[in-house]
Amino acid sequence: MNVARILYPVRVLGPGERVGIWLSGCDRGCKGCSNPELWQRKPEFEISTDNLLRLIHKISDSHPVDGFTISGGEPFYQPQDLSELIKEISVISDDILIYSGYKLEELKAMNDTATDFILNNAAVLIDGAYIEELNDNSLLRGSSNQKIHILNSGYSTLYQKYLSETHNQIQNFTTADGIVSVGIHRKGFND
Repeated sequence: MNVARILYPVRVLGPGERVGIWLSGCDRGCKGCSNPELWQRKPEFEISTDNLLRLIHKISDSHPVDGFTISGGEPFYQPQDLSELIKEISVISDDILIYSGYKLEELKAMNDTATDFILNNAAVLIDGAYIEELNDNSLLRGSSNQKIHILNSGYSTLYQKYLSETHNQIQNFTTADGIVSVGIHRKGFND
């Protein structure tokens, strides 16, 4: 898998204390993308699913994990690895929120076993390309064209409450490479 970062506790991209996982690789090139550094897959970001799971278990063995948020890049560029990861992390929490530039209909039309597994085992999908002109500071969505799909109805109440009681926030993490700013940023924050 090509994984650029794993952060914990992410509190601004879904309810609770979450493990955030950012995958690399995306050729969309959306103007104003919050993660253009993740467009290219990099050899130094390659990690086996087993090693990634070891890192996740180091977190979950000593800290509460309420859910996972998977973003990128484009997570569905690595469907086989992502499906294997989801199978394993769902044992820790099946509140798995995934961001994708693809629309739900496009993902379903792929008719791919790994993609189908991901959609059947994720709690929430936030879909659609980021369009900077439509960035209206919506919670969990970079731009208003993106849709929040609650795929696991068992999470409807939790996410409806979260969406009605929470507002956008930014969370900064200090890493070996500097500061990583996480959350839904306002239009033009990269300028």
